[in-house]
Amino acid sequence: MSRGLFVVFEGGEGAGKSTQVGLLCDWLAETGRPHLRTFEPGDTAVGRQIRGIVLDPATGDLAPKAESLLYAADKAHHLQTVVRPALARGEVVVCDRYVDSMLAYQGAGRVLDLAEVEHIARWATDDLRPDLTVLLDGDPTELMGGIDVRDRIEAAGDDFHRTVRDHFRELAGRDPERYLVLPARDSRDAVAAAVRTRVAGLLDS
Repeated sequence: MSRGLFVVFEGGEGAGKSTQVGLLCDWLAETGRPHLRTFEPGDTAVGRQIRGIVLDPATGDLAPKAESLLYAADKAHHLQTVVRPALARGEVVVCDRYVDSMLAYQGAGRVLDLAEVEHIARWATDDLRPDLTVLLDGDPTELMGGIDVRDRIEAAGDDFHRTVRDHFRELAGRDPERYLVLPARDSRDAVAAAVRTRVAGLLDS
């Protein structure tokens, strides 16, 4: 491939994104596809410092606009130093969270102006869109039931997480060709198989 493939996993807390990212990368390795596994926020030295600020409960209250700008800074640096170089090498980039998370959490969840948040997010990422976004969808109360120790975002409350879920679904509805929406509560293997089928089609094309 002269250009790589950009695959992003989105969804609420406890949806199983990291598990599915790992399973897709395992399959890519088995089939001999060059790939890169990454995540946001925090998969750079700069990003790790930002992740500590936005997720550590010790941070306490953080102005919603400040939180959004911190996430945007992580994305801008991550895109330029990790994502774009890998795509230029022709790799499949598999990313746990991207712009949709900022729109759902910091935009809808923090009740900021969605158009303004999207403008900042698209500017920070040069409006690079994933070739495929896999949305693992489920009831936040059920998905988060097993999380005992919660970070700042996980502890934001049920209403917050329901709003986030609704916005993820809205984003997927706007551009269905670029999304694969799957029930997060389906079996791990069933979800992985559906993802592989969709990614294989993109690689073949």
